Amino acid sequence: MDSEISVGPIRGILFKMASVTVFVAMQTAIKLAGDDVPAGQITFYRSAFALLPILGYLAYLGQLRTGLKTANVFGHVKRGLIGITAMACGFYGLVHLPMPDAIAIGYAMPLIAVMFAAIFLRETVRLYRWSAVAIGLVGVVIISWPKLTLLQGGDYGSSAGIGALAVLASAALGAGAMLQVRQLVQEEKTATIVLYFSIIASLVSLLSLPFGWNDLTSVQLALLAFAGICGGLAQILLTESYRHADISTIAPFEYTSILFGSLIGYYLFGDLPSVHTLVGTVIVAGAGIFIILREHQLGLERRAARKASLPAG
Repeated sequence: MDSEISVGPIRGILFKMASVTVFVAMQTAIKLAGDDVPAGQITFYRSAFALLPILGYLAYLGQLRTGLKTANVFGHVKRGLIGITAMACGFYGLVHLPMPDAIAIGYAMPLIAVMFAAIFLRETVRLYRWSAVAIGLVGVVIISWPKLTLLQGGDYGSSAGIGALAVLASAALGAGAMLQVRQLVQEEKTATIVLYFSIIASLVSLLSLPFGWNDLTSVQLALLAFAGICGGLAQILLTESYRHADISTIAPFEYTSILFGSLIGYYLFGDLPSVHTLVGTVIVAGAGIFIILREHQLGLERRAARKASLPAG
């Protein structure tokens, strides 16, 4: 809803930004592991090693014995199935696209999340934010279009185009998972939510084993283990952010990853953002920043209105 940026939402925004930073570290490790590792295998290691920080978090809270206690098993299963599908699509796109492009196309997720929040959660999204979402989606199309037209080209073009489609699918599914988490945090502990997700994701991703997993080098194993630990930590931070603010408030802060992703992509992989990526990212990020400024303006106006309504003395 168009709520004031108060202590609660600010805390949610900080958790969101921290989760984005750790997620970029996870993506970097996966990218470094190489493009020859199947998406299902990446998903398994990311999910299985994510259990380490999650179990540590439960132990810190003194909730290790009750971590799996829940009254909404179906909700966790639904969130897990949606989330793991989004994860697998995202990992496929990440290893077949330059890192800045994969991150930039993924920016469709917070925009879609705002739409889903309005449609399914009945959060109030007014004309200003609808306009910003529409403009932001135009930016996503600008970023994605060259990759999609390459579907008509050779092998590289085909893999890049399919990678772009995979990231777009991941964005839509990820937005659906965000809504499910937003509902779960109303009655479930943060650690319980991420624990169920990692267990379900680990088990489901094992189903990809018969389709061919690669023998990993020690370096690849270390990188995927590190990615999993980062993923678990980031998932805790992300889930906690939903506890303090509406999806439509914190979603635009996904854009803080573009700086880290572009720098890492350039220095580690030699990936330079294309003109389409730069133009589209500016449009998408500008739409998100507009939403943030609009939230802040509404908060100031409502605070002033409440002060004016208080009796003098």
